[in-house]
Amino acid sequence: MSGGTTQGALDIPTTLSVLADRTPALLGARAATVVFAAEQDTAVQVTGSNPEVYRLEHDAAGWREGPGHDCHRHDAPPGGRTALDGRPARQRWPHYAPRALELGYTSVAALPLREQTRTSGALVLLSDRQSPLSPAVLTLAQTMAEFTAVILRRAREADRSQTLTSNLERALATRIIIEQAKGIIATRLSLPMDDAFILLRQHARAHQRRVHDVAREIVEGRGAPELTQATPGAR
Repeated sequence: MSGGTTQGALDIPTTLSVLADRTPALLGARAATVVFAAEQDTAVQVTGSNPEVYRLEHDAAGWREGPGHDCHRHDAPPGGRTALDGRPARQRWPHYAPRALELGYTSVAALPLREQTRTSGALVLLSDRQSPLSPAVLTLAQTMAEFTAVILRRAREADRSQTLTSNLERALATRIIIEQAKGIIATRLSLPMDDAFILLRQHARAHQRRVHDVAREIVEGRGAPELTQATPGAR
């Protein structure tokens, strides 16, 4: 397990790497890359089955071209194989196509990581004349890409849910502390609960502090005397 991930959490970079690394052997492609962005405006994550295609895809993200970029950013439908030595590829991808040809790849196909309402990335398969990509292979590749997209979406939803739960727990804990402090003030100063809270809030504002911090000190027995000790002769 990679460092920096919580137990049970999905390691998204590792998941993308597994998809890129395993796809060539499973589908008979020469190489594979994956581009992915968790949200529409977030930076693209790139991985590849070997260092050369990783650099190619990384550079393509900077050029804003290539089959992976087109499939992801423009939500382009999968169009099957594209010959990299053909005129359409050279015109559409003036940087990507020549570089891929130099690396020995003659055709490419991009399969969208398609979610419910958007495309979050693409699985890109590169091949040569000795390892052509058949329609059956592309169908299987699309199934793999969509399955991966579902896993990634559920992982993000679980992460958002965990964050929301943590925020709610912190908010509840804060509210409990404040209610306890209100009760202490109300009891010791013989005040209604609403007046106790007003006094607590006024004290926090006067000292430029958070209400929660002042309340915690009161609950822990370290509160300011004016909040916890009745003035002699006061009602």
